[in-house]
Amino acid sequence: MVEVDQVLQTLSTVIDPDLKKDIVSMGMIKDLEINGTDLKFTLELTTPACPFNDQIEQDVRKAVATIPSISKFDMKVTAKVMEGRALSMDQMMPTVKNIIGVASGKGGVGKTTVSVNLALALAKTGAKVGLLDADIYGPSVPLMLGMGKVAMEVENNKLQPAESHGLKVVSFGFFADQEHQAAIYRGPIISGIVKQFLVDTNWTDLDYLIVDLPPGTGDIPLTLAQTIPITGILVVTTPQEVASNVAVKAFGMFQKLNIPILGVIENMSFFRCTDCGKEHHIFGEGGARRMSEKYNLPFLGEIPLNPGIMEGSDTGRPVLVTDPSSPHALAFTSAAKNVAARCSMLAIQLQEEMNAEVATQK
Repeated sequence: MVEVDQVLQTLSTVIDPDLKKDIVSMGMIKDLEINGTDLKFTLELTTPACPFNDQIEQDVRKAVATIPSISKFDMKVTAKVMEGRALSMDQMMPTVKNIIGVASGKGGVGKTTVSVNLALALAKTGAKVGLLDADIYGPSVPLMLGMGKVAMEVENNKLQPAESHGLKVVSFGFFADQEHQAAIYRGPIISGIVKQFLVDTNWTDLDYLIVDLPPGTGDIPLTLAQTIPITGILVVTTPQEVASNVAVKAFGMFQKLNIPILGVIENMSFFRCTDCGKEHHIFGEGGARRMSEKYNLPFLGEIPLNPGIMEGSDTGRPVLVTDPSSPHALAFTSAAKNVAARCSMLAIQLQEEMNAEVATQK
């Protein structure tokens, strides 16, 4: 007869490639049942967007196959996103597991396009995703999602986010006349608006909240960093040296505030000619990779320069919605999975730190 300890010992040989820990010690094996020679359990992955989910599932099946006397094996695969921030320390947003700030050192690098498509890519995996357009001076998320003017409702003193393509969305663009009015506000007012969008919105049970920040190191990024615990910052840049050099200032500010850096995504990396198939590096080559290597930051993906991406942003038809199997949409999907993996890694680190602190206090 198969013993529980024997099964768990065998399964503990399966290592999560990202987290570098075995699936048993991480609690990924749930509801294990043995009935004679029949084995049944649930494999609970750390996020539906993990790039190694298929590999982990295959490794588990291979491990079980080595256990003698198993005649029937039934495995249910689910996913539960880990909490990448100290929810116990945040009384204002206790239902959001991960908050990801998307930043850039300068404008014009396609940061909002990346934010929108990353959010859509995460939502397509089955994760619950919100998108906060925190660029008060130039809110463009409504345009990119084709939402136009939206009447935001308030219930129980909480703003109810709009919904688009499975995302919960809040933007200052829903309130302002973007065509004819410029947002002219001083820093404290801007900070107050962003804080209100963060903590006075009904962000119900989100796995990921993507916050599209304005470029630079001004009031809004500081407000995000100082208002609530966040999982980390994602830096978007382009291959140009000037862009990557300015991006260094963005992540440098967050490092000074002790905010983790999830990594770097390079947008407009290259243009692939549809006639010859060759890659043309119009804006230079490798600036983001060199930056990530120099400052020991994870390089999370490169997004090609493609007219379809730009047209989708202008017409409110994101490429993840209109052409999800295209190479440029798959580039966003790959980057999103890498971002999710980084969130899980930071969640494990946070958990270990909290456990160590509890052990010290005993």
